[in-house]
Amino acid sequence: MPQPRPPAIWFTDEPNPKPRLSRQRITRAAVALLDAEGLEGLSMRRLAARLEAGTMSLYEYVGNRENLLDLAVDETIAEIEVDGVDDAPWREALTRQLTRSRHVMRRHPWLPALMSTRPLFGPHALARSELVYSVLNRAGLDGARLTASVSSLTYYVQGYTATENLWRSSHRDPAAETELRRQAQQYLDRREELHPTLARHADLGNDDFDGSFQLGLEIVLDGIEARIGT
Repeated sequence: MPQPRPPAIWFTDEPNPKPRLSRQRITRAAVALLDAEGLEGLSMRRLAARLEAGTMSLYEYVGNRENLLDLAVDETIAEIEVDGVDDAPWREALTRQLTRSRHVMRRHPWLPALMSTRPLFGPHALARSELVYSVLNRAGLDGARLTASVSSLTYYVQGYTATENLWRSSHRDPAAETELRRQAQQYLDRREELHPTLARHADLGNDDFDGSFQLGLEIVLDGIEARIGT
């Protein structure tokens, strides 16, 4: 039977720092290692080597790898700017904020998966959740409609960006990607009788991730707007 996870690192105090080490320095080094090597490349041993410190010293500050990941997530979430949101109309405010979130997830491709699989109780994550909740609450949503709206927006941004990151990591040659898209569209075109709607509307040659993201976000916001005042 799996053992229960120890209390989250947000509920514990940081030990007295030693020379050259602190929870913040360890966290920033972990983010750099995650950016370079991905989730599979992060280990306490490799992180200690990057910091030129003993592995056991790291455990004194973060407890375990799971806590370290929580810290790294919150450190990167802090990069999502929050200015210019409070005074904007609710749709403009959310579009601005969620577009910024996508940009940060693009800079840190490991981030979407972690954000969707662990509780986000860090101070930066809570501040940004409060912002999104408050924007929608002021627009007229509360209770289950508010929670469902936040979830829909969150899952859209995380899912879209995670898929985009995987695609971009697998297709680094623009010419080869264009050729792949052309072949895929031709494959559908030859099967138009079997799949007429796909052949006519799938648009497999579209590689405009930015435009597709914005259009999809508008559609989600349209659905949320329809719930306001009902």
